[in-house]
Amino acid sequence: MTELENRKKGKVYLVGAGPGDPGLITVRGLELLGRAEVVVYDYLANRELLKHVPKVAKFVYVGKKGGVKHTHTQDEINQMLVEYALAGYLVVRLKGGDPFIFGRGGEEIEELVKAGISFEVVPGVTSATAAATYAGIPITHRGYTSSVAFITGHEDPTKDSTSIAWDKLATGIGTLVFYMGIKNLPTIAAKLMANGRPAQTPVAVVRWASTPEQETVIGTLATIADKVQLAQLKPPAIVIVGEVVSLRDTIDWYEKRPLFGKHIMVTRTREQASELVALLAGQGANCLERSTIALAPPESWQELDQALAELEKYQWLLFTSINAVSCFFNRLLVKGLDVRALKGVRIGVVGTATAEALRQYGLKADLLPEKFTGEGLAAALLEEGVNGQKILLPRAQVASEKLPEILAKAGALVVMAPVYRNVRPLGEEEQLRRELAAKKVDAITFTSSSTVTNFLEMLNPQNPTELNEILAGVVVAAIGPVTAKTAREAGLTVHIQPATHTIPALVDSIVAYFATS
Repeated sequence: MTELENRKKGKVYLVGAGPGDPGLITVRGLELLGRAEVVVYDYLANRELLKHVPKVAKFVYVGKKGGVKHTHTQDEINQMLVEYALAGYLVVRLKGGDPFIFGRGGEEIEELVKAGISFEVVPGVTSATAAATYAGIPITHRGYTSSVAFITGHEDPTKDSTSIAWDKLATGIGTLVFYMGIKNLPTIAAKLMANGRPAQTPVAVVRWASTPEQETVIGTLATIADKVQLAQLKPPAIVIVGEVVSLRDTIDWYEKRPLFGKHIMVTRTREQASELVALLAGQGANCLERSTIALAPPESWQELDQALAELEKYQWLLFTSINAVSCFFNRLLVKGLDVRALKGVRIGVVGTATAEALRQYGLKADLLPEKFTGEGLAAALLEEGVNGQKILLPRAQVASEKLPEILAKAGALVVMAPVYRNVRPLGEEEQLRRELAAKKVDAITFTSSSTVTNFLEMLNPQNPTELNEILAGVVVAAIGPVTAKTAREAGLTVHIQPATHTIPALVDSIVAYFATS
C-alpha cells in the first residue's frame, strides 16, 4: 500500500482572503494558512498571504481574469479540491473577498459534499464593503438609506433571460453595489435610469480597493461610464450607486494619507524591512521591497569565540547595529552561554533601535549617546573614560574604522570581532532595474552604507550620466550622515536625511518632504 493510500482522508477549508490588503484576512484564516499542506489560490488573493504558508506546501494557482484564458475551469478546480482531500491533504482554498459572495464557494462545497469530503468555510471581508469603506463611502447611513443590495455586474443585462429585476432594483433599494461591473457599466447605468433611478444619482467606481493601487472615479448615472472610460479604469472594480456616495468628500480617509500613490523602494534586508515597510504603508505608500543586502556568517568566528571565552576581562561591549546584536547573541547561545556571561560588562549602543534589539534579550543598555552615530557613541564613551579599558566591538566584517580608532587613541584596547558579513542577494538585479527603468519609483530609502554600495553594484550603471538618467525624478532618503556621505560620494543626490537617525524619523522626514514638494 502506498503512502498516499495510507493517509487518512483530508479536509478542505474555503478561506476568504479579503479584498486585497493582506492585513484584512481573519485570524482563523491566517491560522489555517500556517497549517496548510496544499493551497489553491485565486487571482484576487494577495500573494503576500502565501508567506504564511509552510514552504513545503504545494501551491496551485487557479486564477480567473476577465478577458484572459483561465488557468483552470471551475469544474477542474472542483475536481482538484476533491482529489487533494481524498489523498489526505489539509487543503486551503484561498479565495478573494468572501467565498460565498460571488465567489462560487457554494458550487465548490456541493462537489465536496458529493465526494464525502469534510470542509469548513471561513468568511472574508467582501469587496463591496471594503471598496465602500476605503473610498470613504458608508454603504448604509440612516440619513440616506437603510437598505443595500449586492448584484453581479458580470451578467449581461441585455439578455432575454436576465435574473435581475431592474424595475424593482432601480428604486426599491437605497445603495446598489455591483461586482465585476466595469464591462457592462454603460448598460447598468442605462437600465437603472430607464427604470426610474434619477440620472443625477451619485456613482463611485473603486478599483483594487484597500491596496496602494486603489483608484476611485466619481460621477453620476448619466456621466459615470464616460468618466471611467476617460480614466481608463480596468477591472477588478466595484460600482457603488446611491446618495451615500456624496459622503465621500467628508469621509474619505484612505486616499488622503500623505504618501498615498507614492511608490517607495526599501533596500534593507528582508529581516529588517518590516518596521520601515509598516510605517511607510501606514502613511499610504506602496512599498517595493528590493533588498540590496543579505546577511552571511563571517569568514571566521575565531575573534568572537576567543572574546567569549574571556568575557570577564572586558569592561565594555558595544553594538552599532541591530544585526550585530542578533548575530552576537546567536553565537553566544551556540557556544553554550547565555546573558549571564555578560555579568560585570557594561553595554553601549549606537541608537534607540539597537537598544530595543538588546531589550529583546532582557538587557538594558548602559550607554545610549545623544547622537546616533559611531562618532556619537565614541564621544559618550570618552566622557565615561576609557583609558586602559578593554572593549569588545562585535560588528560587520567590513565596517567603518572611526569608532575603534577614536577609542584606541584615547587609550582603550578595542577588540573587533566580525559577527556577520553584508553580501548582495542574488536574483534581484533584473527586477530592480526594470522598476527603475519603468519610472515606477518615487523614492528610495537607504539605511546603511552597504545598502547604497550594493544597490549601485546591482544597478551597474556604465557612467554617471546613465546613473542620473536612471534615477531622474527619484527622491533619495538616507537614514543618517554616514549613509548620506556614502551616497553622495557614489554620485547620488540625497534629498532627505532626518536629524534623528531612526526609522520612525526617516519616515517622518519622507512624509514632510512630499507634503511640501
